[in-house]
Amino acid sequence: MNKVGPMRTAINSGRIEWSGENPGIYLKENADGDYSTLGLFFRVVLSPYGSGTGAIVLGEPDTPDGWPQVPNFIIGDNQRLFMWLIEGWVSKMPTFVGRIGLDHMSWIDLLGSTKHPTDLKSKYTESLMGKGIEVQMIWQELGAPLPVELTAANSVTKEHEMYAVFLEAQNAQIRVNNASLKGSVTSRQFFGKTMSTAFLALSETWVTPKGMS
Repeated sequence: MNKVGPMRTAINSGRIEWSGENPGIYLKENADGDYSTLGLFFRVVLSPYGSGTGAIVLGEPDTPDGWPQVPNFIIGDNQRLFMWLIEGWVSKMPTFVGRIGLDHMSWIDLLGSTKHPTDLKSKYTESLMGKGIEVQMIWQELGAPLPVELTAANSVTKEHEMYAVFLEAQNAQIRVNNASLKGSVTSRQFFGKTMSTAFLALSETWVTPKGMS
């Protein structure tokens, strides 16, 4: 006989902050060392600042400089949205906290983007183009979809609930103008288990619970 769990309502009474896709690639040159490359892709379909597509790339996370001197940049089509995402979310993520490169990224206007999904098992690629730059974020050897649900107490912001579908990638790379940024995929403790540092985050939705807005 199945046990009956706690009652759950069909409609969340909180306020949706933003929803979309938010895959990431975090790479290390040494599994025991610090991250050498950090990258987050965004395809936001709903937010107070509209929709937007782009990526945050830190090829030198601890260098106070931006593109083209070093590969630290945002490439996107909605600058106000990305500034809001950085302030409210990215800057609070453990892998990005205290990264001086985050404060010195260059803004690059997105001129075009292409999504290259396959069967979500072998390979998934997001390509972005700007003036004088082409970025590819590539995820390979993807695992089974994992439903994720975080309470505000367990989320990075401590203010929002988060719901998403995650797929781990065993291999990944970020290429800027056909040159691969430094590092390889490793593992980390995430959601209470050991997981890859490269992942797809699909149908990701952040909600401010009722009473916290």
